[in-house]
This record gives sequence, structure tokens and C-alpha cells, in this order.
Amino acid sequence: MAESIAYFSLLFGCWAYALLRGGAPEKVGNSIMLVGSVLTVLAVSGPATRFASVEVGIFAVDAATLVAFLILALRAERIWPLWVTALQGIGTAGHALRLADPSLIRWGYAFALAFWSYPMLLLLVLGTWSHQRRLARFGVDRSWSSSSDRWDRRPPGGPTV
Repeated sequence: MAESIAYFSLLFGCWAYALLRGGAPEKVGNSIMLVGSVLTVLAVSGPATRFASVEVGIFAVDAATLVAFLILALRAERIWPLWVTALQGIGTAGHALRLADPSLIRWGYAFALAFWSYPMLLLLVLGTWSHQRRLARFGVDRSWSSSSDRWDRRPPGGPTV
């Protein structure tokens, strides 16, 4: 329980920082983390069977979160979403570990799933901080790759925001 309180406190702190200081990719990425974290709490099985076998609900949330981060990584003009997507992929692969080895200790399985959330939060904070540095240095920081100009809500060839 204390771990959940600590994690959600960090998550909401990062969410507020990205909301106030981040660009569009940071806001989208943090929303993905927030929704994924809340859905994970809702999808976890009861205390008696928690992590005793593959957590199908958490696997579904992790897979959906992985796809969302992959789309963000392909669209965003940032490096951090690539790293977050890789870490989410590693966390999602933890379900395959449990499936491949049912004798895996249940808390080892839980740790393999949860550990990657903390470096992902750190990457989001670093991404937001880097966004602020680029804004200070150049006055602009392009949010989306040129193949996704329609996301910028500006005419093609217009100034980057």
C-alpha cells in the first residue's frame, strides 16, 4: 500500500510538471502513464490470487499502453518517448516470463512489472525539462514530426509551436 501511495504521489507530481511546463508530447505521454496506472489498479486481481498467475487484466492494460507509447514515439519530435516505449515493452514482456515459468515467485513477477514505471517517470521529467531548455534556447520546440503536421493544428509550412 505504501508503495502505491509513493508511486501515485510521484506520478501526480510528474503529471503536474508536464501539464504546466511540457509540450504536447509530454502532456500526451503523461496522460498515457496516468490512465495506464489507474487502469492497472482497477485490473489487478484480488489479494488472494494477485500475481499467482498471469494477470490478464494488467497484461491488457500494459499492451494497450505499449501501443499508445509506440504511436507517440512515432509521431513526437522527441527522443524520450522511444526510451519509454522500450521500457514499457520490457515491462509488458514480464507477463511472458510468468507464462513461460509458472513457478516464478509471485512478488518477483510483480516487481518485474512495476519496476519500469519509475524510470519511465524519470524520462518524462527529463523530457519536460529538455523541452523547457529548447524553448529557452531557441524560442520554439517542434512537438510533432513533419509526417504528422496535422497534429500541430497549423497550416503546413507555418511556424512551429
